[in-house]
Amino acid sequence: MSTDQRHRRVTPSADAASPRHAAPLFGPVAALYLPATRPDRFVKALTSGADAVILDLEDAVPAAKKDAARAEAVRLLVERAASGAEADRHREIAVQIRINSLTSPWWERDAAALTGLAARDPAARPQAVRVPKVESAEQVRHVAELLGGEVPLYCLIESARGVEAAYEIASAHPAVAGVALGEADLAGDLGVAEPGLAFARSRLVVAARAAGLPAPAMSAYARLDDAAGLYESCVAGRQVGFLGRSVLHPKQIPAVLRAFIPQPGEIAAAEATLGALGRADILEGGTAVLDDGSFVDRAMAEAAHRTLALHRLTTQMAARAGIDVTAEAAGDSA
Repeated sequence: MSTDQRHRRVTPSADAASPRHAAPLFGPVAALYLPATRPDRFVKALTSGADAVILDLEDAVPAAKKDAARAEAVRLLVERAASGAEADRHREIAVQIRINSLTSPWWERDAAALTGLAARDPAARPQAVRVPKVESAEQVRHVAELLGGEVPLYCLIESARGVEAAYEIASAHPAVAGVALGEADLAGDLGVAEPGLAFARSRLVVAARAAGLPAPAMSAYARLDDAAGLYESCVAGRQVGFLGRSVLHPKQIPAVLRAFIPQPGEIAAAEATLGALGRADILEGGTAVLDDGSFVDRAMAEAAHRTLALHRLTTQMAARAGIDVTAEAAGDSA
């Protein structure tokens, strides 16, 4: 699945009979944060097994190095575009930028740098921009307009105000490609421990679905040497509607892939559902009757398509990085 396909925004139709398969199936499964002050790690990040690399201008960069980090990020984007598809063996890996908070003194300079880059060399612009600490639809529209309305945006919700406005943020502009939580800041704002984030997580999953966006990815897991805990957290997140995760280090990627790759039983069920649909009697409204007399609706068919597409992607990701997705998660910390 190409980056363009992932970021193509399709708003759900009000007509219940209209198909929704055209909506993006999912965003990045493993998005690796890389401080833009560490350009020496860029090639390694592209070969890590992640399907997106996020050049970070925000949390990972101290105030004194903001301008230097921005310049390095632009340089990396220009050099990658100039390398050409043949020279860049990792062209399928999306490169995104996380700009600074909209309340910071740096974000407008970040936006201006990206706008100038797009004007000089459209091929060099990032595949997406991550906007931290979003609290309103107005903020989203402002950023989208500054960036020309064509760069996909991932809106990061990190406060109580952001959670309350989750659907408005998710549906604010066609450029919005996804939403996610910044759970460390959100927990601090709410004054809660991890269990206290359950409502916000569910709220985000519902808002994303209602806005026609992919399932949100999970927030980064801070304990770098706890592969088993990361795996268990990902499994729990997947059960409540999340798909994919931001990661802080390449060694976290195997546990994420193992948690989100569909299991043989899921694949068999998805193939059986889609195969039976081809032989089924289609009723009014799009419901199908399978051979065994059970019913399948459009949502179930969409889930089957998503399962098979996710299996193809995660299998390719693991193969590129030489990751054994059948190994025990506890071994990932080595």
